[in-house]
Amino acid sequence: MYSLFYKEKNDFEIFRMQSKHIPPHLHKNLEVVYVLEGTLAVGIGTHLYSMEKGDIAIIFPEQIHHYQAFEQSGTSLYMLATPSLSGPFLQSITTLSPKNPIVHAKDVHPDIYYALETLLDDQESPEEDVLHQAYVMIILARLLPYLTMIEKGSANSEDLVYRTVSYIAEHYTEEDLSLTKMAHDLFVSPFSLSRIFSGTFHMNFNKYLNITRLEYVRYLLEYTEQTITEAYSNAGFGSQRTFNRAFRDHFHMTPKEYREQSKLREKNSASLNKFADTGTPLNPLSSRADK
Repeated sequence: MYSLFYKEKNDFEIFRMQSKHIPPHLHKNLEVVYVLEGTLAVGIGTHLYSMEKGDIAIIFPEQIHHYQAFEQSGTSLYMLATPSLSGPFLQSITTLSPKNPIVHAKDVHPDIYYALETLLDDQESPEEDVLHQAYVMIILARLLPYLTMIEKGSANSEDLVYRTVSYIAEHYTEEDLSLTKMAHDLFVSPFSLSRIFSGTFHMNFNKYLNITRLEYVRYLLEYTEQTITEAYSNAGFGSQRTFNRAFRDHFHMTPKEYREQSKLREKNSASLNKFADTGTPLNPLSSRADK
């Protein structure tokens, strides 16, 4: 999952996957992350917040965020929704942002567990659009009272980190994109940008750009019929050799192998997305009650 490209797929999606590192990015969707097992760290801008089992994080549209997973066995639930599904909360999520995005397990209302579980189970419902909006609004109604809001402009505004991520999100498919060109367009020195990448993103410009392009290729291989050549070319890779080497380093397999595996995952997605099949209760309190 790389939610920078989610907006090109659907207006709503909810799924479970292994917690993993995802580099800083932003998108136009509302994102809710619920830790099922293990721990997860959520970064907003330059701040990192720790999450444990049962904790929920909410990411507002256009917020720079990233994830760090320190346990290989951790799993999390991800819900992504277009802002239009937020109903009366639309103005709040588009003009404000949480000072701290975490709601800890002890404060998570049972209505949220019910809404998430229903959304997981009824993904093929003929009334799915109505259900999506109804349950997204329930989730927001139960989460927002626990969050302290600040003006989004004060959090992003002219912040160089925000401008950096926004610029790459807009220009990553351009084959001639370079640190020098980006610095020129942003009216800053290449040295200042280098410090952003090394100090905030913990990687250099080329690695960040390659990861962004590779995740777009991953999206194209999973959700479109584009050929591998079309995919890497549309993502901004000018050389097949460079692309193949970068893809292997990042995904530990060839593009062809990845596409074949994604088709297998798609066939099994229905069973993988149901917690009843995994034996993992959505509400962490339910397992305690049975003991």
